[in-house]
Amino acid sequence: KMAGSPTPSTGSAYLFLQSTCKTIALPSLYESSQKKPCVFKALKLALADSTGSVNGVDMLKVHCSHPHLIVQLRFCKQENCRRFLRSYREGALQKSLQSHLQLSLATTTVPLKVELKAGSEHLDKMLKDEDHCLECIYREKPDRLPDEEIVELEECLKSLVLHQSTNNNVAGKGCSSLKSPSLPYPPQGSSLPPQVTFTFQGQQFDNRTITPDDHQRFAKSVSKKWKQVGRSLQKSCRALRDPVIDNLALEYDREGLYEQAYQMLLRFIQSEGKKATIARLIAALEENGLVSLAEELLGLHSNEDCS
Repeated sequence: KMAGSPTPSTGSAYLFLQSTCKTIALPSLYESSQKKPCVFKALKLALADSTGSVNGVDMLKVHCSHPHLIVQLRFCKQENCRRFLRSYREGALQKSLQSHLQLSLATTTVPLKVELKAGSEHLDKMLKDEDHCLECIYREKPDRLPDEEIVELEECLKSLVLHQSTNNNVAGKGCSSLKSPSLPYPPQGSSLPPQVTFTFQGQQFDNRTITPDDHQRFAKSVSKKWKQVGRSLQKSCRALRDPVIDNLALEYDREGLYEQAYQMLLRFIQSEGKKATIARLIAALEENGLVSLAEELLGLHSNEDCS
């Protein structure tokens, strides 16, 4: 250990993924040169969701071992590893993976069975003991650097992000399947589209990216009008074109209006990346008479239900 280092250097774990749908074989999709970037992008996005950071966990290699897709993970910070474990334990990682695979592959739901192992230890059996899980993970030192294929896919994804910030129709070599220009909730300090500010009710506001807080407030308050807002956003967002909005209404009918609205805006954020700005959402709200919600998102009045 390095002197003064507050945490162990690195730890490793294996994430086992298996589709429980007979028509979807994840190893076969990953072995396909056309679908591999789609599957990789979904893995990258879901792992970023689980740790709250694009660099929270590294993928070292993806193994195809039918019927499993096995992802070797490397953790460099304990706090990121804890976040990952909590996300995994609560089922959020599984749900995120299913959602991102569905979007990336442009398919119906991808039901998944997940398992987590560190060496010979099955972490699923000890998830309630977070510290023990951490010990097992940090006991396993990664035996490799990121695989060449992983490095290539990472570069491909980064390249597409850069190109799509200036051109929506880039079909990068070997990356044409990667349609989302960025991860959900791009860093607020990141480069924004040319429209740096916008006007609302005679005031100027920074045209920042949509935040997780914006996302939740929108879903909580928009109620039945989420479809109308979605159709307004649809005009400049291909990911929401028909029949996506109606499909979302059906798919999340049992979960209720909050989840329907949340999933609609999630599609917009994932598809538009850095271009998923507050200005576009405010314009859609204004168009549908939701001025009070627009004011709330911009902090123009305090709302008693907001903590």
